[in-house]
Order: sequence, then C-alpha cells, then structure tokens
Amino acid sequence: DERVEDSVKRITDEWGGNFKVNFTENYKDFIKNFDGVRVHLTMYGLQVNDIIREISDKVSKRKNLLIIAGGQKVDAEVYFLTDYNVAIGNQPHSEVAALAVFLDKFFEGKETQKKFNGKIEVIPKAQGKEVLKKANI
Repeated sequence: DERVEDSVKRITDEWGGNFKVNFTENYKDFIKNFDGVRVHLTMYGLQVNDIIREISDKVSKRKNLLIIAGGQKVDAEVYFLTDYNVAIGNQPHSEVAALAVFLDKFFEGKETQKKFNGKIEVIPKAQGKEVLKKANI
C-alpha cells in the first residue's frame, strides 16, 4: 500500500532511523532471494529464548534481517522459505506484540537507549513531556 510506504518515509524523515518498507507483487520470490537471515514469527516455531543467540550470530555475519510476522492465514510455504520459524509463545498472539518481543530480545533491551538522529527527539522526563525539534538535519 502506497500510503503505508509514504507514512513510514515521513516518520523516518522526522524521527530518524534506517527503516524502509517496499511493496512487492511476489513476496515468495522476495523471501527466496533475500540476502540475509529470514525469520518467520509464528506460534508454531522454536521458542525465541532457545534460538535468539544463533539468529543474532548469523545476522552479525550476514548483516541483513528479514522478519515476517506470520498471521493466522500465512501461506504454509512461508514455513519452508525462511531460515527460522520462531515462537514468542505457543498461544495465539498479536503479530505486532510478537515483533516487539522478538526485537527486544534481538537487541538485548538496548533498543530503548538508541539514538536515531531525527529532526525530532523526545527528552525523557519523570513528569510532563519535552520534545526537541532540531534545525537542518
């Protein structure tokens, strides 16, 4: 969806970071040809705590990581196109929650301290809120 791509671009322009969304007609070919580690988040996979170190080690060597947040109607072929089928839990759960938990474990909780060099930055406060708008970044 072009609106999703535009929204992600606008958000990364303002808040920073290296994140992108690409639309492809044939997602199976994209997965097959992806140059990196391919992870499918599914409740049927191996437990994240048992496999996250191996995934991290492979990503550190190959650099690129593709994460597919599988849903109830994911094509069965996806289970065989990916390098890892990873479960956050073996019960139904939100795809967004699964992605958040996986990324937290992948980055060992350090992602919350990361700076993204955006035009906008939140200044942490015990109470209230403060936003810094940087000029000409």
